[in-house]
Amino acid sequence: MSTATCGITVIGECVADAFTDASQSVRAQLALNVLPGGGPANTAVALARLGTPTRFLARISHDVFGTLFRNHLTASGVDLTDSVNAPEPSTLAIAHLDEAGQATYSFFADGAADWQWSPDELTTAPDGHTAALHTGSLALIRRPGGSHIEDHLADAREHASVSIDPNVRPLLVPPAAYRRRLHRWCALADILRLSEDDLALLLPGATPEQACDTWHEAGARLVVITLGSRGALASLDGHRVTVPAPAVEVVDTVGAGDSFTAGLLHRLTTLGHLGGRLDTLTLDDTANACSFAAHVAALTCSVPGADPPWAARLTSLATDEDHLHR
Repeated sequence: MSTATCGITVIGECVADAFTDASQSVRAQLALNVLPGGGPANTAVALARLGTPTRFLARISHDVFGTLFRNHLTASGVDLTDSVNAPEPSTLAIAHLDEAGQATYSFFADGAADWQWSPDELTTAPDGHTAALHTGSLALIRRPGGSHIEDHLADAREHASVSIDPNVRPLLVPPAAYRRRLHRWCALADILRLSEDDLALLLPGATPEQACDTWHEAGARLVVITLGSRGALASLDGHRVTVPAPAVEVVDTVGAGDSFTAGLLHRLTTLGHLGGRLDTLTLDDTANACSFAAHVAALTCSVPGADPPWAARLTSLATDEDHLHR
């Protein structure tokens, strides 16, 4: 895949998600099953699998986890041409799943490759054929690279839509740090996608509707708050719509939010709304895109880990539903 055909660029981290494996653990030994993860990496994989040409800008380590990331991303069709081969180690997260499939993490991230962006590494990556640039999560908040990514977003806005997912990780960064930066992010972003859990940390006590109004005032035109099993609330310049979450047997929720973001951006791309300030976007098309995104997220929840669906799986699902309604 060449840069010239790239539809969406994602910037951010890869994380080795190490899940405890009870079937292999014994007394005085803990077995771990390591899967490729990281919010931005998950979003890039989901976008590519859906059929959107996707370029991923990441600093990927030379270590064994870096090899895992590269194999996973390229096998999903992600273009790594402009990613950096980094000498620093990969970020590691030890994940524990509760009975509802929700994951909690312990991070090993200090000095990792993901946060060491320099301005030169970002400016040498051409963005002229990118309809949208998506970022967020730890890469946008951790020093020293986060401020350089912000500067890159400011330049990219001249020719691309900007999407941000804060993906708050309070174990690594105090929520107050996100609050201090969020106004700046809203000024840069056309699309702000976040979870209900993020909302509780960023604006404690605020309703989703109040939060949308706050972030519209700061500059974000489209705010989407995912509400777990209750679906998602989307607010376009203050005009709101709620979409339901499809019924699904949840294995775990790892990567669900990232898949939702990918589904949203993919659908907005196919509807022709990305590449600027969302000037042609309507509330009907917003609902259409969010409904599609909810289906992508639901399918991700139906399998272990961050393993988003390929386009053929969604096509098959749509065909099955069409037969059922005839």
